Amino acid sequence: MSPHLAAAGHDASGTRATASPVLLVSTRHLRRMVDAGKAPQPVRLGGCVRWNRETVAAWLAAGCPSNCRKRPGVTR
Repeated sequence: MSPHLAAAGHDASGTRATASPVLLVSTRHLRRMVDAGKAPQPVRLGGCVRWNRETVAAWLAAGCPSNCRKRPGVTR
């Protein structure tokens, strides 16, 4: 984990490839879910995309609510 993330208290070491099997979806479907606001948003550091493991676990424990992010102007 990045020392900057560790200092900020983030455990954002889950990649799309490691998060998708946990969620039982493909990496492409995970990307679609994030784009639609139906999955937790990742942390982006330059070209790296990571998910906070605690955030994903809490989202799963809450029953995977689809209101993770509302995009302005999108009504799906």
